[in-house]
Amino acid sequence: MKISSLLDRFAEPETLKMAKLGRELRAKGIDVIDLSLGEPDFDTPQHIKEAAIKAINDNWSHYTPVPGFLDLREAVCTKLKRDNNLDYKPENIVASTGAKQSLANTILAIADDGDEVIIPTPYWVTYSELVKIARAKVVEVHTSLESGFKITPAQLEAAITPKTRAFLFSTPCNPSGTVYTKAELEALAAVFSKYPDVYIISDEIYEYINFVGKHESIAQFNDIKDRVIIVNGLSKGFAMTGWRLGYIAANTEVAKACEKLQGQFSSATCSITQKAAVVALTTDLKPSFDMTEEFARRRAKVLEIIKDVPGIKCAPPDGAFYIFPDVSSYYGKTDGEQTISNSADFAMYLLNTAHVSCVMGDAFGEPNCVRFSFANSMENIERAWVRIKEALAKLKVAETAVA
Repeated sequence: MKISSLLDRFAEPETLKMAKLGRELRAKGIDVIDLSLGEPDFDTPQHIKEAAIKAINDNWSHYTPVPGFLDLREAVCTKLKRDNNLDYKPENIVASTGAKQSLANTILAIADDGDEVIIPTPYWVTYSELVKIARAKVVEVHTSLESGFKITPAQLEAAITPKTRAFLFSTPCNPSGTVYTKAELEALAAVFSKYPDVYIISDEIYEYINFVGKHESIAQFNDIKDRVIIVNGLSKGFAMTGWRLGYIAANTEVAKACEKLQGQFSSATCSITQKAAVVALTTDLKPSFDMTEEFARRRAKVLEIIKDVPGIKCAPPDGAFYIFPDVSSYYGKTDGEQTISNSADFAMYLLNTAHVSCVMGDAFGEPNCVRFSFANSMENIERAWVRIKEALAKLKVAETAVA
């Protein structure tokens, strides 16, 4: 039986693949510590859960408008004004079944066969694959650990061609934790102002998990705002991964295009989630900031630990809940049984030897790096890094013996 060639255009997300492999080992009775998935290890705040219960009891259980209830879209506008000083109207907002669907809607709505989409590395694994699904071309612009994994205006301008349809990035960034400052975004905006046909897709899902100050959105610059498509959602900042609600803020033409696509794919997202989201977006943010404080403590602990791990180079993340170290010094080394040739080998070695899951950097466009999450308990983080250090020490000893 034949299946569509569409499936050959893109790969399975390595984040989900590593989580799956970890579960398989766990099912065999092995104690695997998960540092692979990007999910807060917190429960949804109580006031949001109570809003959902009320919505169930009030029978908000029917189909909703495709872009979301009006009060939800108004709540998104309120949040954007309160947190980002951005003015949008409900017709600019489309709510979806998670920010991943928001991204898919956006890319399919604006990218066509042969178009180019610029993506600075490292990037979230799904960005490149969605572009491929749209039959557009991924144009990677490589950044570096030394540059803080930030694209420069000169790099951006050099990458733009007559075929460029969009620029896609995240701040705070998954996987690097990079956070762009207002001045850095302004410099990029100055480049975009020269190219009026280029859209800017700004993934801001980690907005509240910021360790260095106020979140800045590239949509604040008026001369390009109409071409900026903000993607955000509730999964990370509100510990609502399973609730599945993302949203975009965009010009009305793009919003209507996304609504049209979504109307065929999934219609609206869950009615109960939407009602809970209104409360999440418009009321007390203290639980979100409390989570960020805990992530900051874990970040400090991980940075303290890795100072003692030889051969690992790491820039402190300014946001999100990952570290993304360069581990290439271990390539070519062996424990006598397994040889590390690349980041995939490195990740599989840690999974099978240390029983710690992480994600290979190739998936994010940076083959010298590996992503470790610190969205796990402090106890598990400390246990995991003891195992990692022990496993890596075996590689060092084996190489010395060979020499």
